[in-house]
Amino acid sequence: MVVLVITCPPGREGDGILELEWALGKVHAKGTDWRGVLIAETPLSKDEAIKRLLSFETQALQRVIPLDCLLPARLEEIEKKAIELMEGKTGTFAVRAKVRGNKKLGEKEIERIVGSRIVKEHGLEVNLSNPDWVVVVEVIGKKAGVGVLRKDEILKFEVKD
Repeated sequence: MVVLVITCPPGREGDGILELEWALGKVHAKGTDWRGVLIAETPLSKDEAIKRLLSFETQALQRVIPLDCLLPARLEEIEKKAIELMEGKTGTFAVRAKVRGNKKLGEKEIERIVGSRIVKEHGLEVNLSNPDWVVVVEVIGKKAGVGVLRKDEILKFEVKD
């Protein structure tokens, strides 16, 4: 199962959910407390979901970030999962965090702490400008999504208002 964090123009969340259903077929998508931010789960593989979304002509989806899991938004759990997901990876990496609605966690703090633990545990080098792997942390309230992606797996679409 893949977890997707999706952004769309505020007020177009319903259109975004419909487009996800059309593009992916089996998907459970819902809005969040933040305008223009959706969370979806699909039984499709990450590669299959990306392939279907790239071949779909969207009018509402701006950004789609596939993640490996959702877990409680606690730094220790995020850190543990990121280290686990980076197991066996080679090359360089960067950590990118986005925090919405959680005053206990800071984006820079997550990036710094998770990044330093990955260096310590796996010996990988940090490359902030052109990494082989991006460790994505999306905190939405009390939940956090964590994923390890190649740059081309973060989908960006041009949406005309």
